[in-house]
Formats: sequence, structure tokens, C-alpha cells
Amino acid sequence: MIGGGGNAMIGPIHLRAALMDNDIELVCGCFSRNYQTSLSTGEAWHVAPERIYRDYREMMEREAALPLGERMDFVAIVTPNRVHYEQAAMALDMGFDVVLDKPMTFSLDEALRLEEKVRQTGRTLALTHTYSAYPAIKEMKSRIAEGQLGRLRLVYVEYTQGWLSERIELLGGNNAGWRTDPSQAGKGGCVGDIGTHAWHLAEYVTGLEVEELCAELSTVVEGRSNDDNIAALLHFTGGVHGVLHATQVAAGEENRIVLRVYGERGGIEWAQQEPNTLIVRWADRPAEIVRTGNGYMSPLAKWNTRTPGGHPEGYIEAFANIYRNFVHTLRAKAAGETPRPEYLDFPTARDGVRGLQFIETMVASGYADEPKWVKWRTR
Repeated sequence: MIGGGGNAMIGPIHLRAALMDNDIELVCGCFSRNYQTSLSTGEAWHVAPERIYRDYREMMEREAALPLGERMDFVAIVTPNRVHYEQAAMALDMGFDVVLDKPMTFSLDEALRLEEKVRQTGRTLALTHTYSAYPAIKEMKSRIAEGQLGRLRLVYVEYTQGWLSERIELLGGNNAGWRTDPSQAGKGGCVGDIGTHAWHLAEYVTGLEVEELCAELSTVVEGRSNDDNIAALLHFTGGVHGVLHATQVAAGEENRIVLRVYGERGGIEWAQQEPNTLIVRWADRPAEIVRTGNGYMSPLAKWNTRTPGGHPEGYIEAFANIYRNFVHTLRAKAAGETPRPEYLDFPTARDGVRGLQFIETMVASGYADEPKWVKWRTR
């Protein structure tokens, strides 16, 4: 692992998720730019002292020099966006597969270069768009793909937080500092941090792609350098219309993610704070409550479910689904086999490129002098 030490939020979550299925062992890392923090983190995580490195370059070089079976097999990168490209690119060049936090890179140019490097090296890259890995989301995707709702018409997706409703980035001791700093986070604040999750969820579940959008990016909290509240009208392939809203300044909200999709025959709804439940509404009959963990679930949902019905599976389990599918893919490729479709069901570099296209398109539209529709940006 690169990053994740000290008071980091996402590193320990990656670790718990990676260890959940007993398929993965943490063997080495550079957990912080501060070597003492890296050492204390590694000790707490039971990493051998000689494999706690001063920087990621030393880690890559020394691990690559170890025999197969002893060296690390892949690296999890959980650092700020601005260093994603250089760290992931070095790992791929040295023969290591990669799990990477989103957004994939700092800029669209870097994303396109990293996608090309994945192709050239033949390595595997997984991107942690976590919410797409919930069992209920897999069920939602399967039902839509089967055509149960008929031809799709409308998509509504919302991600509402309140943790940045005050300028806590000025207090220190939290991860708000780099997330609200354009020099570290990139062109988008809220749009890159959680807007990309909302966009990815909408595309993943529907199987459609956004073709153009009309956005508003705003900074609600005075003095902040980048956006903390965003909204957009979306045009998807096939003539489907959508609305996206994401904010980090809705005081009192935690992580309220809601996705609703409507077709000719009915609609389906999922809310992350009630993650095991889908509500299916029909035009010609009463609504249904669908619960994960039951025998009527789709094969894709069952593959990503660990517990019987009534036992909640949430954020850590969704992260773990990405890691498990990623590892099954690596093992199949190492054995010269074609990975099964359910193994390949995790976000990849292609999702990462589209994520940076989403950010840049939102910025181009949202910071225009007046509202305007912008075609999906490719460069």
C-alpha cells in the first residue's frame, strides 16, 4: 500500500476490505511521507519492519528485486489525486497490478496516458468506485439489463454530504485539506470527490453513457477555493434524460446517496443508507420491496453477497467485492485462463478516463458565464 497511514480515512478501509475474504495479505508499504508515521502504521498493521519503506520508489524497486512468491503481487494506492499517475505508472512499468482510488488521476491527459499504459503492460487496474459493488446495485443493474422496466426514460442520482458545511480544512488534522485544495485535488472539488461517484453509479447501473450535460458548480462556503455544491442536467445515450446533484455542504447529512431509474413500465430506487433494499414501482400494480440475500436475487447479486437476508452488507463489503473480483481476475490471468464475467465486474481504467472526462465537462459547463450544454470532452 502507498499512503493510508496516520490519520488517513481511506487507507484503513482499503485494508479491512482487502483482508475480508482471506485472499490477500498486506506484506509491505510506504504509508506516509513521514517515515516515522509509516513505521508506526506498518507496525500496527503487522508488516515486517524491513518491508516498511521510506518512499514508494524504494518500495517498487526493492519489491521488484525479490523472487516471485515473495514480492508483492499488486499495490493499493490511497494517496491524493495529484500523485496517482506517477505512482500507478511506475507500478505498472515494474510489473505490478494496481488498485487505485478515484478519481484515477489529476487530469484527463494523465488518465488517458495511464489507460494506455495499462494496455501496453497487460497489467490489471481496479478503480474503487465503491458504491457500484453493493449487492443491491448489482441486482438493480441486472433487472434493468433484463428490460424489466422497459425502455429507460429518466435517471436521478443524488449524493448529499454535510461534513464541509464549515471550513474544517483550516483546522488541520483531517483529510479536508487536500480535498479542498485544487493543487492537490484537481479541477473539481465536490465534483471530483463525490460527483464522480454519482455519475459512475448512474452509468454503471443503466449501462448508458452521458453524451452531454449542462452544469452549475458553486462554492457555497465563503473563502473555499473550489466547488462544494454541484448540479447537472444529463443527456444519456438512447435519448434518456437525467439529473445529478452532489453537495458537501448540506449540514446534518452524512452520505446520502439515492439513485432512481424510470422506464416505460416502472421505476427502481436504491438508497445507500438502507443498502439492502430496492423499491420497485410499477405503473400497473403495487410496488415491490426487494431485499438482498434472498433466493430470488440475480446471479450477479448473489456472487457479491456474503450473508443471508436480513444481515446488512454495506460500505466495507462493497469495497471487499472490488478487491475479491480483482484478485480472482489476477489468479485467472496468472493461470492462463479467461476470467469469468463476474470476476471482471469491477471499475477499470476506462471508468477512470470517463471519470476525468466527467469532471472536465462539468467544469467547462459549470464555470461558463451562462448555463450551456457541453458535449462530453475527450481531451
